[in-house]
Amino acid sequence: MQELHDAPLAPLTTFRLGGPATRLVTATTDEEVIAVVREADDTGTPLLIIGGGSNLIIGDKGFDGTALRIATRGFALDGTALELAAGEVWTDAVARTVEAGLAGVECLAGIPGSVGATPIQNVGAYGQEVSRTITEVDAYDRTTRERVTLTNADCGFAYRHSRFKEHPGRWVVLRVRFALEDAGGLSAPLAYAETARALGVGPGERVAAATARETVLRLRAGKGMVLDPEDHDTWSAGSFFTNPILDDAQYADFTARVRERLGEDVTPPGFPEGEGRTKTSAAWLIDKAGFTKGYGTGPARISTKHTLALTNRGAATTEDLLALAREVVAGVHAAFGITLVNEPVTVGVSL
Repeated sequence: MQELHDAPLAPLTTFRLGGPATRLVTATTDEEVIAVVREADDTGTPLLIIGGGSNLIIGDKGFDGTALRIATRGFALDGTALELAAGEVWTDAVARTVEAGLAGVECLAGIPGSVGATPIQNVGAYGQEVSRTITEVDAYDRTTRERVTLTNADCGFAYRHSRFKEHPGRWVVLRVRFALEDAGGLSAPLAYAETARALGVGPGERVAAATARETVLRLRAGKGMVLDPEDHDTWSAGSFFTNPILDDAQYADFTARVRERLGEDVTPPGFPEGEGRTKTSAAWLIDKAGFTKGYGTGPARISTKHTLALTNRGAATTEDLLALAREVVAGVHAAFGITLVNEPVTVGVSL
């Protein structure tokens, strides 16, 4: 276990933004993680959990408390049952499952961050979500002060949501277990039209899992969604806003506003999200509200590759980033009556 004081946090985030922590502890075992959490709770010290830092916006003043960086390691595969330590790098773990000939997470390749964050956010992309393969989550419960195991049902998964997000800070994820599929080296049935088109097959078909993974990595890289220290389009948190989910009345009002603004022949994107609910595209909203790729003149701008990513061009502050985010939120609301919600977690700041 390593301990530093007045430690920079910006290098631990993909935005490369934020001030220092009063104290930074790096834990490499579950026992160390629990010990640091208990110490913070016993002393009333504010605690910030950091994994891969890919979904984190830290204020310019930093964090007055203990920042705990979870750097635990563990990859255990027993047939199709997979157990991962929270500190494992997610995209590396995906690559290893594909190498083992297993399916279920291959389309989640390239997503930055650590394993421990995946159930919290119910990470998903290209037609897959971790909630479809997670069986259990081991965590430390700060309320009961016990190590607990939550089943998939206990986690309360929904679109980019979970029980962990409903009660932020209560559970510290230690290990995540998955049930994958042995499909003879093939992928799970492709559920995302863009991926299927790129592979020249129809939705629902299977391809080699390695090919699916490589294709997703290529698609993500084309949108600046694969980390590259030399590419400022990847100095981001990936998708900055979640896709809005609207009830029938909201979607009808939204459609009317779109046609008033863009023309009677325009139908906004809509995807069924359960009875009486429709999901629309945040990227489409941002673009049609006038915030196109590369928008901005300051050190924080919209990605040149994808309108859904807000980026640090190298000299931004957190306040620069938040100013851009607020401008986008206000512009989309004025144009379409929809309020976008940020996906990254904010620390010491808010939109």
